[in-house]
Amino acid sequence: MSSIRTKDMFAYLDSIAPVGMKLEFDNVGHLVGRQEAEVNRVLVALDITDDVIAEAIELGAGLIVAHHPLIFKPCAHVTDADRTGQKLIQLIRHDIGAICMHTNLDAAVGGVNDVLAETIGLIDPKILWNVGEMDGAPYGLGRAGDIAASQSMPEFLAHVKQAVGATGLRYHDAGRPVRRVAVMGGSGSDALEYALAAGCDTYVLGEAKYSAFLAAKEQGLNLIEADHFCTENLVSAPLAQKIAAQFPVLAVTVSERLEQTARFYM
Repeated sequence: MSSIRTKDMFAYLDSIAPVGMKLEFDNVGHLVGRQEAEVNRVLVALDITDDVIAEAIELGAGLIVAHHPLIFKPCAHVTDADRTGQKLIQLIRHDIGAICMHTNLDAAVGGVNDVLAETIGLIDPKILWNVGEMDGAPYGLGRAGDIAASQSMPEFLAHVKQAVGATGLRYHDAGRPVRRVAVMGGSGSDALEYALAAGCDTYVLGEAKYSAFLAAKEQGLNLIEADHFCTENLVSAPLAQKIAAQFPVLAVTVSERLEQTARFYM
């Protein structure tokens, strides 16, 4: 291939995290820029923030591959009167495209939840929440599996904090040892029932509602909120490696401008 175009990158990403796997509410795919634009450098990031756009401009990256969509709802206008419009104007002004792969990358093999399960140390993890089937194979969100040896909750909390690189954790200790664990990158309160149905004693997720903590307490489930960013940004480096392997002529960089936004006052 003599040159890589944005449409080539999207076709590859769609092959490893099919857009057809996205949840109904989601807006994924090639969201900004020209399909025929030639790409020499790609910046991989969890979010398209002002800092990430500035980083792409400084690097000379013609394409940002992100997890969270820049545009979630239809745009009635694109002006500098709102944050999304300002970002879109900057991207288009500098001829930078944006491809966003969100819930489809959560569900895909080798995606967010598989990387999180591997990072936590789950053995032979299975899909936690089946949401559909593609080409005869089920796909879904979250993963569930056993860890190698039972741990106390304090031991497991220390392990999770270090593994995902979080500055702190919120948790409920149900007084149970940790052995069978469910994981969900990002928001995952709605999947608590699936963690219980899978026989898990512990559920690690990126972001939990107050009601999830109450439910965990009432149903005797260890619950660990390990930060939305920390549980999902883990996929950025493996995704960049896949892109680089598929397109060896490209310079592929993982954003260095993003970090955990939430901090804990100790």
